Amino acid sequence: MKRLLSIAALGMLAPPALAHPHVFVDTALRFEIDENARITGVTMTWAYDDFFSLLILEDMGLDPDGDGVLTEAELQSLHGFDLVEWPDGFEGDLYIFSHGDKIEMPRPEPIGVAIEDGRIVSVQYREIPAVPAEGLEILQYDPTYYVAYTVSQGISFTAPDCAAQVTEADRAAAEAEVEKELGRSMDDIFDEMEVGIHFADRISVTCSARSN
Repeated sequence: MKRLLSIAALGMLAPPALAHPHVFVDTALRFEIDENARITGVTMTWAYDDFFSLLILEDMGLDPDGDGVLTEAELQSLHGFDLVEWPDGFEGDLYIFSHGDKIEMPRPEPIGVAIEDGRIVSVQYREIPAVPAEGLEILQYDPTYYVAYTVSQGISFTAPDCAAQVTEADRAAAEAEVEKELGRSMDDIFDEMEVGIHFADRISVTCSARSN
């Protein structure tokens, strides 16, 4: 993924551009809840924007006729494309906190890929060490804000008594943080800015008590 993002970034590296996203992903999250009201995993569906999708298909030599329809062999080649690169320190752009403590998670596994309306739709599954669902806070963001994630396709749970509340980011405050970063000296203007957290929507999980 990181290598593919660097390919997409060619020609976009002027300092001001570093403060704004260039890849846009519409996501859906479905959390697995066990019989003890603990979250044990999440299925993530990521629909990449059409321009980034086109860049990836061209880079990988897929869909040469440009009709937006991939053969089974081409889909197999695309399967898991965004999980190939996993550098040290990369956390998969998904962060889960239980009462302020960050939950460490293993790498996701690819479970599906498709092309829909010219967009690559990648489906991944990620295990979560069993943790009580009640009170969890979930954020999905790229620390560098090169990728912008929007949970526009919904959040769901395998248990009907759990629900999510989404608190949208304060964009004015986030932009102020970006301006603060851009105001640094020219000596470090090319350092990677990590302002993505300021643009992240916060997902809070609540579960009603289960009757015996």
